[in-house]
Amino acid sequence: MGFDAVLVANRGEIAVRVIRTLKAMGIRSVAVYSDADANALHVASADVAVAIGPAPARDSYLNIAAIVDAAVRTGAQAVHPGYGFLSENADFAAALAAAGVTFIGPPVGAIQTMGDKIAAKGTVSAFGVPVVPGIARPGLSDQELIAAADEIGYPVLVKPSAGGGGKGMRMVEQSGDLPAALVSARRESAAAFGDDTLFLERFVLRPRHIEVQVLADAHGNVVHFGERECSLQRRHQKVIEEAPSPLLDADTRARIGAAACDTARSVDYTGAGTVEFIVSADRPEEFFFMEMNTRLQVEHPVTELVTGLDLVEWQLRVASGEALGFTQKDVQRNGHAIEVRINAENPAGGAFTPSPGTITKMVAPGGPGVRLDAGYESGDTVSQYYDNLVAKLVVWGHDREAARRRMLRAIEETVIEGVATTLPADVAILSHPDFVAGEHSTNWVEQTLDLSGITAETTPPPPAPAAEGEDGESLPRVLRDVTAEVDGRRYRVKLWVPDLGDAVAVQSVSAAGRGSVPKRPKAAAAGGGSGTVAVPMQGTIVKVLVAVGDIVEVGQTVCVLEAMKMENNVNAEKAGTVKEVRVAPGESVGPGDVIAVIE
Repeated sequence: MGFDAVLVANRGEIAVRVIRTLKAMGIRSVAVYSDADANALHVASADVAVAIGPAPARDSYLNIAAIVDAAVRTGAQAVHPGYGFLSENADFAAALAAAGVTFIGPPVGAIQTMGDKIAAKGTVSAFGVPVVPGIARPGLSDQELIAAADEIGYPVLVKPSAGGGGKGMRMVEQSGDLPAALVSARRESAAAFGDDTLFLERFVLRPRHIEVQVLADAHGNVVHFGERECSLQRRHQKVIEEAPSPLLDADTRARIGAAACDTARSVDYTGAGTVEFIVSADRPEEFFFMEMNTRLQVEHPVTELVTGLDLVEWQLRVASGEALGFTQKDVQRNGHAIEVRINAENPAGGAFTPSPGTITKMVAPGGPGVRLDAGYESGDTVSQYYDNLVAKLVVWGHDREAARRRMLRAIEETVIEGVATTLPADVAILSHPDFVAGEHSTNWVEQTLDLSGITAETTPPPPAPAAEGEDGESLPRVLRDVTAEVDGRRYRVKLWVPDLGDAVAVQSVSAAGRGSVPKRPKAAAAGGGSGTVAVPMQGTIVKVLVAVGDIVEVGQTVCVLEAMKMENNVNAEKAGTVKEVRVAPGESVGPGDVIAVIE
């Protein structure tokens, strides 16, 4: 191995996971951290840790100059980017090369081509890899996209050319909804990736999301390690992944693997990467290229468990110039693996409200075939500034049913208190007959799964700190029964809210938004007629959609709040005239903060 020291340019569970492999290989590990992460688990796990800036990611984990400087100063010969942040940033890879530091990833050209989904589709198509019908070229205007949609045929999927992770993606079922979807998608894409270029694809009915793990060295060798099923998603974010897919037969599995290798060859790829395909559940023998992620995937552990290989180790070996030393026929897959993402979100009533806060207690499950990749431990704080992934629980079984049962047992043993998590929703999915039969699609969670039985009582409530009143006085928080309306369906849930007597309510929300908990000013408490709109969680105001003097209706969106990398609509609880607007885009707010007053 040619590296003595490697810097990990990331945080959370992936940073901890990479550091573990570095230690196993006898390589000195260097962590970087923001002010918010000074006491984080990945910092404590590393041999050396370097501060790189304030809490916002743009000032720290996205600060290329600071990370390159940290690598040079600590003597790190290479940088592992993890996923997210700068992992698919060609400028970052180029800056490292200029500083004489190896980027543990593919060449800059491959990152650039695959990072531009429009260019990627053209490149792989030339290699005979099938692509989804649609319109994809640089600089498409909203008018051009709207005109093309009718020819493509609804439903269509709006996708950003840059980035991934579901940011900026919108599924549109009818022409009247497309203009607004394009505006929203451009805004979210620009905020997430600094690029608002969009394209359209036909939305495949009953789609399945199948991805293939590939590995290529600098000596011309390319292999794949089989596919992963990633169809269980919510808002285009994966929830549960497994390997292999229960959908594919042996012939399709071989063809899709070969197509993934051809995709890698089309850009002279080196390192680990993932090629994503869309497959119709109605025609599982057909698959279409969606994109290639030029990095390690969140769900890579399921591939590791069925192949017995450490993908991070092979990333390091390939980056240091080693040849693979094995061929496709040497790759063996055994048994079945399932991964559930444990996010700091409250799934009560299907709302999945972001749940930042302090983890008061965390206990990992154990037993054969169980693995927990965690970025937090007891006493750590899940910040609003970053992704809400707390940990990944992964299990292996000799077949799919054995893995499913083992996962349910492992979830039962897992203890996370202080923040709500998605584990109750994971149990509901794993126990559903559709999952047992392997009959689900990318829209199954949102269209079929019933989470109305999950309440705040089935997830540990967050701590109840004092809230600040209108005039600065301390207001206690209470756990209160409230009614939430989500897409026309009403649920009884429990929430920590400021103790304001009978004035507390949760207003109706849309599929893209979450309810807000209004905080009544003293005038209202005394019998005045003004109403308030407050945010339900800590976050940053992205857009304000009303102004003083505007007439608003019940349920109308007042502002868009970004919390834990998700956009949430904050809606008006009552109709009336906007009397005050107390926030502007870019401002940070906390739970219960009043953003507007309606008279």
